[in-house]
Amino acid sequence: MTRGPDEWVDEEAGPVVRPYAVTRGRTKSSSPAELDLLATVMATGQPPPAKADLSARHRRMVDCVTVQTRPVAEIAAELDLPVGVARVLLGDLLDYGLVSVRPPLSKATTPTESLLREVIDGLRAL
Repeated sequence: MTRGPDEWVDEEAGPVVRPYAVTRGRTKSSSPAELDLLATVMATGQPPPAKADLSARHRRMVDCVTVQTRPVAEIAAELDLPVGVARVLLGDLLDYGLVSVRPPLSKATTPTESLLREVIDGLRAL
């Protein structure tokens, strides 16, 4: 396993990266978009701008959502990152135009449990 410049090794725990090192000391994203845990992230397919300062984790995030869209929580789990760190890094990717985010469906637009039961009952009756 190769270790980046921001990783340390603890003899018992293995590789250890401090969250503030991954985000360069930032705790909030500069992007105004609200990154809900269930918000869906997808790659835009755009090349990174010349000014983009992308880490290996940024590139792994883009790779993670290139084939299929994924929620923020799943991306954090896939890359073994705390959710707060994933939100900051995703905000960077949003600023560079490399990903787009679709907010989760609101409860008002999702079907109610009673409606779903009626549909199931109707299908069973067929």
